Amino acid sequence: MSKTPPSRPLRPATLLVRGGTMRSSMDETSEALFLTSGFVYDSAEQAEATFNGTETHYQYSRFGNPTVQMLEQRLALLEGAEACRMTATGMAAVHAAMLSHLKAGDRVVASRALFGSCHWIVSTLLPRYGIESVFVDGGDLGQWQAALARPTALVLLETPSNPMLEMVDLAAVADLAHKAGAIVVVDNVFATPLLQQPLKFGADVVVYSCTKHMDGQGRVLGGAVLGTRKWVEEVLQPFTRNTGPAISPFNAWVILKGLETLSLRVNAMCRSAAAIADFLAERPEVARTLYPFRADHPQQALARRHMSGGGTLVTFELRGGTGEAKDAAFRFCNALRVIDVSNNLGDAKSMVTHPATTTHMRIGAAERAKLGITDGTIRLSVGLEDVADLIDDLAEALDAAGGTVARAAE
Repeated sequence: MSKTPPSRPLRPATLLVRGGTMRSSMDETSEALFLTSGFVYDSAEQAEATFNGTETHYQYSRFGNPTVQMLEQRLALLEGAEACRMTATGMAAVHAAMLSHLKAGDRVVASRALFGSCHWIVSTLLPRYGIESVFVDGGDLGQWQAALARPTALVLLETPSNPMLEMVDLAAVADLAHKAGAIVVVDNVFATPLLQQPLKFGADVVVYSCTKHMDGQGRVLGGAVLGTRKWVEEVLQPFTRNTGPAISPFNAWVILKGLETLSLRVNAMCRSAAAIADFLAERPEVARTLYPFRADHPQQALARRHMSGGGTLVTFELRGGTGEAKDAAFRFCNALRVIDVSNNLGDAKSMVTHPATTTHMRIGAAERAKLGITDGTIRLSVGLEDVADLIDDLAEALDAAGGTVARAAE
């Protein structure tokens, strides 16, 4: 049996280790892995009562599972949310949060700075269902105000955004959205619940790809949707139960174990990311460096108001003339010997990606230009390696790309 938790509030690092834990009758130390598809009943009467809702009992792992429930409770405690539901992937979380709430004839306003698959849902999938989609520049409150002057059902945004680390004024946008009748859905994957809690700034729903920092070691996929108990149980839950984007109990268990070290990993990665951003900003091959807590970030004040740390991602742009920036970026990536080339992030291993040809390839050149994603843009996810080794690796790769950069600068 689990201990009764103390009445005093527990701090995040403690919640990450102990929040939501339910021990079975075996009194195991580590959270139990219930690798089962279904559950049995004492009687036909109990089965009937379970299905009609008069008795609480596990039915089927697509509906609920003890291991998954522990993860849901832990994340809800960490986020300060009333309820959480897990999904198989981060994109399943975004999709479920939106489609559970929307219907034909509704209107969605979204920040233009979205991950490629999120952008596709808003730009391509929703209109197929008769849902109007409007994009705005997330950092421009005037555009939000104009777009939300009409009734709206849902607002979707990332802050910081992928990959350009753009910040959105959550409190201001939430106020405008609520006046328009919308709920605000925030993808908080870059900040993690440790650095930013959108619900405190007026957001209604928070979504995560738990594949990133929460697992943090490149092992499993998972997603989470958090919000009020009423919205989760009455709007989200019927959708997820009947459409089936359920997380595997094994994946949920791996993420539970990953959460135990989340605070240690994120704090260490933030320190390294800040040092690397300072290093990159001084290199002649780099045209600009983006890191939310640097003084030259255009929204540094907003970032510091929202976040307790600058995050684990650094985005930078290599110099290069027309047609040469992509070559410089590829030379740089291919010269790395410690840092991996991968489109994942939030991992213990440092990774770079070239957004224009990977994560944001399918949104098109025109849309990338609006976001400031050039052929020289590199997104770096900083891991747990010694920061001196990472800086050495980056320096050698910048040297390797320098020939192309130097010719373009002449």
